[in-house]
Amino acid sequence: MTKQEPTYDAIIIGSGPNGLAAAIRLAQYGLRVKIFEAHPQIGGGTRTDEHILPGYKHDICSAIHPMAVSSPFLQTLPLEKFGLAWIHPEICAAHPLDRQPPAILTRDITKTAFYLKKDEEKYLSVLEPIIKDWKHLTNDFLGPLNIPDHPIKLARFGARAVLPSSLFQRTFKSPQAKALIAGMAAHSVLPLHSWTTTAISLVFFGAAHTNGWPIAKGGSHSITKAMEGYFNSLGGEIETSQPIHSLEQLPSYKAVLFDTTPTQALNITGDLFPLSYQKKLNRFKRGAGVFKADYILSEPVPWKDNECRKAGTVHVGGSFDEIAESEQLMDQNRHADKPFVLVAQQSLFDNTRTPDDKEILWAYCHVPNGSEKDMSSEIENQIERFAPGFKETILHKSVMNTKDFENYNQNYIGGDITGGRQDISQLFSRPVHLFDPYSTPVDGIYFCSSSTPPGGGVHGMCGFHAANSVLKNEFGLAASFPPSNADNIS
Repeated sequence: MTKQEPTYDAIIIGSGPNGLAAAIRLAQYGLRVKIFEAHPQIGGGTRTDEHILPGYKHDICSAIHPMAVSSPFLQTLPLEKFGLAWIHPEICAAHPLDRQPPAILTRDITKTAFYLKKDEEKYLSVLEPIIKDWKHLTNDFLGPLNIPDHPIKLARFGARAVLPSSLFQRTFKSPQAKALIAGMAAHSVLPLHSWTTTAISLVFFGAAHTNGWPIAKGGSHSITKAMEGYFNSLGGEIETSQPIHSLEQLPSYKAVLFDTTPTQALNITGDLFPLSYQKKLNRFKRGAGVFKADYILSEPVPWKDNECRKAGTVHVGGSFDEIAESEQLMDQNRHADKPFVLVAQQSLFDNTRTPDDKEILWAYCHVPNGSEKDMSSEIENQIERFAPGFKETILHKSVMNTKDFENYNQNYIGGDITGGRQDISQLFSRPVHLFDPYSTPVDGIYFCSSSTPPGGGVHGMCGFHAANSVLKNEFGLAASFPPSNADNIS
């Protein structure tokens, strides 16, 4: 009797950007792929809804997408044919300061450097080589630890990138440059004295000066809706409102990929993994949590600095030292009275977000994992500090604490939206292995989530690399990297 062929070559559990990226990559090779999603909508951290009032579109998690437009894989996909359009604010990010001009980050590196005054030459000397090598660098650092294609260029980048941002900022003199570095580094959700936090700063600077910090027209859900459309065009299948509690629920498959944290994977696989591997997964460290507030405003935020009114993103937190203190308190399981607040002003640039002349605002801060403290007053006080009269513009608001985030998406354990702590001990060995971190000890089972390299962010590269591991290990196919449209051999 011949062995029956599996119903699917690959099944993906979860439809976030990484799950969709993995599914697309596999479908490009003519494989039969199906995604199962527990939520009624696909998208994971890229959903957009009208949870306050009809017609007002709020991004639930991600809002601004520098890494999506810099992703070596997503750049190759024809997502614009499936409805994705990018909007580029005049200023990528603004960073207001007390009694001083703000720091600004624009796509124009010379303009950004000019605003840094006495740090102009220093900024250019650091960033110009990164911009020149950007395409090669993203191919090397947005993936697992491997022999780099461009070792000299990567080594030059890595010499600074490995440093704590608390050390890196000392090479600059102006409060504007120091503040910009703090705001970028804080996206790591780590204290700023942590090793490799400079890498986050340099990556976000590089993304701004190459591809910008755009907003997805209509909401962040437009990104994954476009990915869904392309996946469907390749013959892929998606089933929503279908939570998976056991592998026995699945049709037969050659490989299954988890776009989940290790915790969810363990719940589904039971005792399938060896005990030693289960213990390692259980030791995987979670990241800090977030507290988020969505607003409907009567008018735009009345920032004191006009540059902030032209920015898609505003980093609110003051000086480097203030932001460093805020993130340090978070890491000590304490709450900052003056937290670092990330603010996105989507409706200033995207008129599809509101049905009238009112505005929406998106803001969040970092808190200890599992915190249930309401931080809305602290967030509003910080914005009011740099935008007097802001509180009077608030018409409606909705908040989410860490428990709300976990209820919304079980991957966000304790409010951790990064798929696990992204410190140097878990930067490449996510969740366990250093080499081929996407595979597991059980044949045919893989991870493709942000709990694998290169970690959190809307870039799809975790899914892309996981799919390449599946292509190699299960189907004997040598997938190319950097990816090419020619990879579509279906």
